[in-house]
Amino acid sequence: MKFDELDSKMRVYETTHDVCVLPGIYMVARIDGRGFTKLTKEVHQFEAPFDVRFRDYMIETVKHLMNCGFKVVYGYTESDEISLLFDLNESLFSRKHRKYNSILAGEASAKFSLLLGDLAAFDCRICELPNEQLVIDYFRWRNEDAYRNSLNAHCYWRLRKDNFSKSVATKRIEGISVAEKNELLFSYNINFNDLPVWQKRGIGFYWEIINKEGFNPKTNEQVISPRRQLKVDMDLPMKDEYSNFISDIIELN
Repeated sequence: MKFDELDSKMRVYETTHDVCVLPGIYMVARIDGRGFTKLTKEVHQFEAPFDVRFRDYMIETVKHLMNCGFKVVYGYTESDEISLLFDLNESLFSRKHRKYNSILAGEASAKFSLLLGDLAAFDCRICELPNEQLVIDYFRWRNEDAYRNSLNAHCYWRLRKDNFSKSVATKRIEGISVAEKNELLFSYNINFNDLPVWQKRGIGFYWEIINKEGFNPKTNEQVISPRRQLKVDMDLPMKDEYSNFISDIIELN
């Protein structure tokens, strides 16, 4: 059998079940750390509930993903997860799920591993969102999840640092209201509202145009040139303000 015939015969097993995102559908990649609880709490023992070094590794990983060949208009990270919104007209790799999932998981894993100096793995899945409102709802969902997780984490780890066991600390905050969790922290002289915004709302990444000063040797003049720069925003709004913020990013792209 000639190679061309063999290639055609076998290639079908690789591509028959390819799933491609239809044109006009928004794509969001959700990238999550695999086994990060053990990696960050036992192997490397990052500070709980939040560690600046871990935060910075996640920031650098998102920045890398937004510069690795895809048209990403917005990035977001909280805890060990990353969400990327692609340009509506992104068509790289014919919008095949398997290509986006494999490349983004690989790029994230490689970048974070280099930063950590140890093996770390991420998985990836593509969310198909048929309209702008669902994109807004998706990122608001993750933003509000960051708030909920942050409040729970601060309560849990404050109790653990006060020598409560894992089970007791978990049961202590199960089923209690947001107000009661805030009161719990306040009993330790912690005002949740005063904690860093990035811990409660996550971190956003988007492109902005800045004017950069340069010199034109032909005219011997100083010139101002617009340049695209990636903004890392650790002071995101929340609730309806965040929804409007995401809407503006979509409209600008």
